[in-house]
Amino acid sequence: MSTTATRNILVTSALPYANGAIHLGHLLEYIQTDIWVRFQKSRGQQCYYVCADDAHGTAIMLRAEQEGITSEALIERVSNDHQTDFARFGVGFDNYHSTHSTENRHFSEMIYKRLRDKGHIATRDIEQMFDPQKGLFLADRFIKGTCPKCGAEDQYGDNCEKCGATYTPADLVNPVSAISGATPEVRTSTHYFFKLPDFADFLQGWIDDGHVQPQIRNKLMEWFESGFNEWDISRDAPYFGFEIPDAPGKYFYVWLDAPIGYLASFKNLCDREGIDFDSFWDKGSDAEVYHFIGKDIVYFHALFWPAMLHGADLRTPTAVNCHGFLTVDGAKMSKSRGTFIKAATYADYLNPEYLRYYFAAKLTSKVDDLDLNLEDFAARVNSDLVGKVVNIASRCAGFVKKLGSGRLSSHCAEPQMVARFIAAGDDIAEDFEAREFSRAMRKIMELADEANTYIADKEPWALAKQDGRDAEVLDICSVGINLFRQLMVYLAPVVPAMAEEAREFLNVASLDWHTRQSVLTDHSINKFKPLMTRVERDKIDAMIEASKEDLVEEQKLKEVPKGPLVEDPIAEEIDFAAFAKVDLRIARIAKAEYVEGADKLLQLTLDLGGETRNVFSGIRSAYAPEALEGRLTVMVANLAPRKMRFGVSEGMVLASANEEGIYLLSPDTGAEPGQRVT
Repeated sequence: MSTTATRNILVTSALPYANGAIHLGHLLEYIQTDIWVRFQKSRGQQCYYVCADDAHGTAIMLRAEQEGITSEALIERVSNDHQTDFARFGVGFDNYHSTHSTENRHFSEMIYKRLRDKGHIATRDIEQMFDPQKGLFLADRFIKGTCPKCGAEDQYGDNCEKCGATYTPADLVNPVSAISGATPEVRTSTHYFFKLPDFADFLQGWIDDGHVQPQIRNKLMEWFESGFNEWDISRDAPYFGFEIPDAPGKYFYVWLDAPIGYLASFKNLCDREGIDFDSFWDKGSDAEVYHFIGKDIVYFHALFWPAMLHGADLRTPTAVNCHGFLTVDGAKMSKSRGTFIKAATYADYLNPEYLRYYFAAKLTSKVDDLDLNLEDFAARVNSDLVGKVVNIASRCAGFVKKLGSGRLSSHCAEPQMVARFIAAGDDIAEDFEAREFSRAMRKIMELADEANTYIADKEPWALAKQDGRDAEVLDICSVGINLFRQLMVYLAPVVPAMAEEAREFLNVASLDWHTRQSVLTDHSINKFKPLMTRVERDKIDAMIEASKEDLVEEQKLKEVPKGPLVEDPIAEEIDFAAFAKVDLRIARIAKAEYVEGADKLLQLTLDLGGETRNVFSGIRSAYAPEALEGRLTVMVANLAPRKMRFGVSEGMVLASANEEGIYLLSPDTGAEPGQRVT
């Protein structure tokens, strides 16, 4: 055991919203976090992993109303479903709580009051659309109408998906509430704002101090260049959430109290287990706090959150670790293709530990997207876990049972080889610590290859047929069992269920990291049982088909739209001469960024080979900016520039859309920026 001081570590994952099922895209984050936490615990660190359901907001209130139940009943049901899913995938929270809790109300009010009393909260009146039938203010996404620019119907309140125009909900022609179908009214309301610009200098230093990954730092710097705006942290009643102190009828916006849920869940654990909460969250604490999140919510976690904590005299996170998105077979998860896979659907057909290992084999410390290629998934799990690791134990266990009565040799026949496997744990531990899981898995599988080569070269099955060689066979297989034991120590954070079965077979008290230092000699093992079966393609196919069936059921349950149904007819015919006037060009997306104040727009800087164009595109719901940079697309290059609320748009990128989402058009490889599309 290491003589270094034990670390005190608190780890969180982003809080899943209590309005839907957990899917594989979610699981990427929780599995990544759980592996890191299990590694820390295996090393003897004092490490706590907490999470909670994000249980507030208009969407939850409306869904509960639609189902005819209370919001509290809805979030309790969804929380139970979430926790069942996480348990099936071995995600071992020390505490799973809810943002709709007494602890979260306490900390939300405490942090708000501290910020308010220091002058970091402002109020001002704003104009919003109001649904007179439902009696609530409407977010832009709950307003639909006819685009004032192109006349397209059934468009949302901030951006037209047909022509790309941006506007305010008040600009819509014949606007209606997407909730009730009523005509909204413009009303004035007082809102509360967190004065984020007060913390610009602090945030600059905090970000420069290594608390985020380099790629994330570069992205955050764009906000510093454009300047910060105050952040609207209030919503009007009716709203499912916590009422703001001394502000009747005003509620904390869900993103205000959601990250505070980390504190609340940990406090709930502390009160139950007798842990010193303040030693983790007081300023000057030597404890470590890590958040694991997706790159789409980095702004909340790396700007608003540390600023709120700092302003409230609490410590800030040690690090915010961001990961990329999950794709399946190289494309966005798709319900129609059956690749939008719920956690429960996967677990009904496949071993969750397959997915844990595959994610580990591909995860790095960077923010790159991760692709679940189903062919590669089956091949890698079968090759690595079944064909390499489990194969070692299955080859050796029978001989130990037969020749040693289940007892290993009294000495190690290959001390140098076993010592190399033990020593390799130091480098593997560094990889785990740095979240370079894929590098760790490569090193572990290289060791597995070496162990299998050793056994293949020694051929114990051939020696066992020769008289007088039983002791030699037992020595060889005892070495094999010891090498297997080392591998399972290293893999235990990744495949904990398989590791527990291996521990029972090995007849050892634990597979914690330090246990690898000893060699098993004159040690009884238990009967070997298959630890992992092969991934079968028919199971994958059945899972995909079941996911398509999930889509059918969801569509049956969808509420009938309250507004008129809008068809998507073929546009009026044009002749070839008119079409020939459209100049389509290949463009490389040199830069992509969010547009502050617009829910659906991304701002793209397009490289046409000899010039650049600035284009605003309504594709934010489908793509993170980081995923677009460097990608080729097709644009209308001779579209007249259009002045928009956020700047001048100098063209249009081409995309298709259906009810599942938006899909940017991309040319085949070999195309070059500036080439005309013919």
